Amino acid sequence: MCVWRRVSDPPAGSKHALSGAEGTRPHTHLAELALQPLHSRLVRHRLEFALVWLWVKTVGLLPRPLARAKGIALGLIVYLLHGRLRRVGMRNLALAFPQMSRRERRRILRGAYVSLGRQFAEVCLFPRYTRENVSQVVIYDGFENFERAFARGKGVLFLTAHLGAWELSAFAHSLQGHPLSIVMRSLDNPLVDRLIQGYRTMHGNRTVDKDDFVRGLLAAMRAGETVGILMDTNMTPPQGVFVDFFGIPACTASGLARIALRTDAAVVPGFTVWDSKLRKYILRFDPAVELIRTGDDQADVVANTAKFTKIIEDYVRRYPDQWLWVHRRWKTRPEGQPPLY
Repeated sequence: MCVWRRVSDPPAGSKHALSGAEGTRPHTHLAELALQPLHSRLVRHRLEFALVWLWVKTVGLLPRPLARAKGIALGLIVYLLHGRLRRVGMRNLALAFPQMSRRERRRILRGAYVSLGRQFAEVCLFPRYTRENVSQVVIYDGFENFERAFARGKGVLFLTAHLGAWELSAFAHSLQGHPLSIVMRSLDNPLVDRLIQGYRTMHGNRTVDKDDFVRGLLAAMRAGETVGILMDTNMTPPQGVFVDFFGIPACTASGLARIALRTDAAVVPGFTVWDSKLRKYILRFDPAVELIRTGDDQADVVANTAKFTKIIEDYVRRYPDQWLWVHRRWKTRPEGQPPLY
């Protein structure tokens, strides 16, 4: 932690007063203090990067079963040690499933960490996957739904969420010759962000910064391209509108609905979920969503955002132990409502 102190100028004429070349010392000291937080941040970023790089490269060298075991072990360690995230997860599960026993909620939350660990291992193994062998890891279900939507030529908005192996969705799709753009926020550590971006874009995918995604989406739709949007994170107005998620108002990104209504792009739900029987992931594409159009632009935005959110909720209900419960999904509250966390 950095402690800031104000350096006062000594009284004029005192024995501590400095002049000439020595008179720059207080200012030099201030500059040094100002640089301390930056230096600490750089050191922390480098240490974090070193640890992540070591883990990613080490796991990436292992056979797939052992890599997955290592990833799952890491996920369970985080589950045991990170009390704050565990409490958020249990709170979210209590909100979503009020009738569920505490024991069952713990089982689901533990499974979510297993899912995260398994996905981490798959990301580490990205450089080893090719078009010829990726079907050993992930297979399509409903690919014809994507093909029909793409053939319209108006662009495809890939509606997805932090469910299963969302990182593998775009990666596997690009390996099969269908690169897409992904809307996401940059990681706080720029060194780690650069490393992960390199893995994500290995086979033609592009990333669109969350802060400038409208311009990027409009350009992509005009070009008939595909853009993936994770639409299950907490937002704040005006970027978000309140729609129900598990029966509770949740501030939800409205950009996908706005772009779809404006460009007539196809909205195709797509989720990559783990199948314990197949011991593989399934990249499932549902038929394109039929948009609600009443002529009232704002009402249509809210209605379609609610419709997209219901699709995500249905998938989370089917695969509850594969969703990111540790995110404070209901953090932003409608005016006058008390906080939930």
